[in-house]
Amino acid sequence: MSVQTPLLIIGAGPFGLAMGAYARRIGIESLVVGEPMSFWKSNMPAGMFLRSGVDWHLDAAGEWTIARFLVDQGIPHEAIEPFPLSTYLDYVDWFARQASVDVVRSMVSRLDREGDAFAATLADGRIVRASAVIVAVGFQRFPHIPRELATMLPADRTEHTCTAVQFAPLAGQRCLIVGGRQSAFEWAALIAEAGAASVDVVYRHETPRFTDSQWEWAGELVQRFVDDPGWYRRMTQEERDTVAHRFWAEGRLKLEPWLEPRLRAGNVRMHPRTEVRAAAAGHGAVRVTLTSGEEVSVDRVILATGYKPSLAQVPFLSAGNLIETIEATNGNPVLDDAMQSSVPGLFFTSMLATATFGPFFAFTVSARASAQIIGRAVRGRTT
Repeated sequence: MSVQTPLLIIGAGPFGLAMGAYARRIGIESLVVGEPMSFWKSNMPAGMFLRSGVDWHLDAAGEWTIARFLVDQGIPHEAIEPFPLSTYLDYVDWFARQASVDVVRSMVSRLDREGDAFAATLADGRIVRASAVIVAVGFQRFPHIPRELATMLPADRTEHTCTAVQFAPLAGQRCLIVGGRQSAFEWAALIAEAGAASVDVVYRHETPRFTDSQWEWAGELVQRFVDDPGWYRRMTQEERDTVAHRFWAEGRLKLEPWLEPRLRAGNVRMHPRTEVRAAAAGHGAVRVTLTSGEEVSVDRVILATGYKPSLAQVPFLSAGNLIETIEATNGNPVLDDAMQSSVPGLFFTSMLATATFGPFFAFTVSARASAQIIGRAVRGRTT
């Protein structure tokens, strides 16, 4: 069975749904394919809070916002301070309904170029042919596990935070978390609250300050992309490094203040300015030696080591005939001002746009701008 559409959007997370809503609003027929918010539902733990606020909504038209959702559902503003993951998922579901974004709940297993168009093979065997394709995959394919840790730690006792999301089995266990960003410390609090015997957090820098994050500046910079998509690409490397450092400082040098009492109450030990030097498995435990000289015996190791996007990690690209034709740098697609790759009609957003458009596109704050940038370009191709 074959389906034809002017625009195929691969991915049904925040970026894909924002794009689907905007395409519908500006009169572009589109098809969104994927499992709605699958990463957020399956790879984030229950009880997690977000660092974003009401301004990081998904509607480029400013109609179906988080603020409106809260009013519609009778949720007081203080109920999202901090912002529960469960409430955000409810918002996204509400947004998709209000914006009439229909999602084909299947996965793309292969994407090929056919002349000037594209053919996507779905897991259920259907073929979707499209004039333009937007790849809006998020974090799921890109967990970063440093090679030195992968070779040092026993695979059967080690996992990345994106799969370590069920904490009840960790009750009574001794856990080691490697990483120093918000996720490392939030996982530590949640694991301790689930009854872990102990939680040790190892990270290379000073312990971050417990203070409110200030992301308003990021939203202001992202808004610039709508009117001038190429502003970041025109910056010097020094200017880009300044922006990247600001993101790094906001994300790594601060922890949300609501975490502090939870970490103090739990059986959590912090090891600042420390790394894992060696590890040995035996007798039902992993003996970990730290660069501080301390040794800890643990049952589980969880790597809060972030994500690193790469085209090679996207299965439907590797399976098709496109990947060798996409110009890339360090595994990431080179994009023009419309977020279009070297393959005409093939667009990338979310994590795979960060190398060209900056760290903003690893955050949902840029989903609306992304939709508008690509939407204008696609409309130009289809009209």
